[in-house]
Amino acid sequence: MKKQKHSKILIVIGTKAELIKCFPIMIELQKQNKDYWFIHTGQHNLEKYYDLFGIKHPDFNLSEKVKKGSKGWSKINFKTLIWNISTMFKIRKLIRKLSPNYVLYHGDTMNTAMAVGAASNILNPLRKNWKSVHLEGGLRSWNLMEPLPEEFIRRVADFFSDIVLTPSEMSKNNIGNNLFSKKIINVGNTILDSVDIVKNNSKRKIKSKKYAIVSIHRYENLKNSERMKKIVDVINSIDIPVYWPLHGNTRKKIEEYGLDKHINKKNIIISDSMNYSDFLDHLSGSSLIVCDGGSIQEESLIFHKPCIIMRNHTERPEGLNSNFQFLSKFDIEKTKEKTKEFLHKDFKVEKIKNPYGKIGVSKNVLEELG
Repeated sequence: MKKQKHSKILIVIGTKAELIKCFPIMIELQKQNKDYWFIHTGQHNLEKYYDLFGIKHPDFNLSEKVKKGSKGWSKINFKTLIWNISTMFKIRKLIRKLSPNYVLYHGDTMNTAMAVGAASNILNPLRKNWKSVHLEGGLRSWNLMEPLPEEFIRRVADFFSDIVLTPSEMSKNNIGNNLFSKKIINVGNTILDSVDIVKNNSKRKIKSKKYAIVSIHRYENLKNSERMKKIVDVINSIDIPVYWPLHGNTRKKIEEYGLDKHINKKNIIISDSMNYSDFLDHLSGSSLIVCDGGSIQEESLIFHKPCIIMRNHTERPEGLNSNFQFLSKFDIEKTKEKTKEFLHKDFKVEKIKNPYGKIGVSKNVLEELG
């Protein structure tokens, strides 16, 4: 058996979305017979995904809650702030102990903030022997309040990272020359590899009749009862079957606002949150997507599915240049008109070149890291 080498890459992950974007890099390292360090901070419980994605379990779990099988934490309050600071110093301790060549983190979550802080020059002014790498850098909504704190975190992560890997030319151009002499490279979007791997491993087939798929979970929407009313109004107006898998926080807010009584149960199929494989199966067979998340906008481009984005701003505007993505800005009448347009028998999705590149992005990332 060929002896396994170590890549000297340390990957810090806390959320499901981060794992979905990073597991193809882990798969590629395994293909190259190279080991890596995997730190899980515990922002989400990811236990069911390691085997599903074919990757190893974390080398380090930094949350006792995750070890006990809890769903982790989601509220932003004083208690979680203290937990974040404590976890950041745990990550720094491991980085110093393991002495990697690269510390890789993804996106714009609290986990990203902890990882970039732990790996930065600020907390390691005298002994920084590694390069910190921000995967999926350069995204901008150009509005600090939407989404908050993600827009702030992604800007901070870009500023303090040694290497910024962007998913598109547009996101690379967002940074411009504002980060001094940092290395900024457009490698493409790893979601292309994620979708390719998961779909190739899926054996499930969804019925071919027309239906819509919904995903709503962003904090700026959930905290706003008026927005949630408008979102339910739009979903109720869709005249084909609608699959709506609910995140736990979304279900809680719908019940809190009394909106569960106003959902058209005859047309809308409510379920618990799906795993990524099942969700992709539903998405790939759908005729319409209604969402407020980021990755699903990218998946809309991959599968060429019409997509209604229930937000005022998006950090992924690449798809808005197509004829099948629409940013609602909560103009409900225009949004309803657009859903009818997308579902009309004469509507044709224009084929476009994917702005996020081609399958094989994970290999591009590792080539850039040497």
